[in-house]
Formats: sequence, C-alpha cells, structure tokens
Amino acid sequence: MATQYTTCPGCATQNAGINARCTNCGTILPISPMPMQHVPNYSGAKPAGAEKKLAAGLCGILLGGLGIHKFILGYTQEGIILISVYLVSFIIAMVTCGIGTPLIFVPTVIGIVEGIIYLTKTDEEFVQTYIVNKKPWF
Repeated sequence: MATQYTTCPGCATQNAGINARCTNCGTILPISPMPMQHVPNYSGAKPAGAEKKLAAGLCGILLGGLGIHKFILGYTQEGIILISVYLVSFIIAMVTCGIGTPLIFVPTVIGIVEGIIYLTKTDEEFVQTYIVNKKPWF
C-alpha cells in the first residue's frame, strides 16, 4: 500500500499520513486523505438492464425450476429448456410413484444457483455479463 503524505502548513515539510504533528516544527497537521478507493455511484443512475437483476434473481431462487428468470432476461430458448426438463422430471416422478422425484431438483438447483449469482453481482457486472454479452448459463 502506498504511503500517504501530508504537507505541513507551517514549514511545508512532507510528513507521513500517520503523524498528527509535523516532525520538523511540531505544527498540528491537517487530517490526511484516505487512500484512493472506488467510490460507488450514488447518483441513482443504474446501467440499462440493471432493473432486471432483482426480479431475475428472486425468480431464480423462488421459482428456479420453472425457468422464469430466463424469460425475464430474454433467454427464451433456455427458459423453455428449463421448464421442459422440470415438467418431464415431474411426469417421471408421478409415473414412478415418487422414485423419480430427485430429478425435479436438477432444474431447481440450477435456478437457485443462477439466482444467487445474479444477486451477488454488482449492477455493472450483471448488465455486462447477462444483458450485453448474453451469457445464458451460470
């Protein structure tokens, strides 16, 4: 990490940011600025497409197997694949009197994982990955 320096207002000596008084003349130093950090955008302007993040994330977690989150993002083909796999696995579970029930968890887990991934990304990352680059899976 780079050392921050503060200039003494009394004698213009450069002092390390950790010093409260000038090492040369003893003058009280002004509070040194914090190291450069990323400042989030608080202007309220979100990138185009970021409004879909919350809806897609929550639908992925709550209705994952049905693929609703895919339809929200505009991935129609992937949404149809997820809902088809869910329905086929549901039919298999019914025909086998519950033995095939674990198959239902496959699309459900996919939806839950994707929903969590959506919600943990920043708005900028989400838009870049899923709106601009059109990454359909994970």
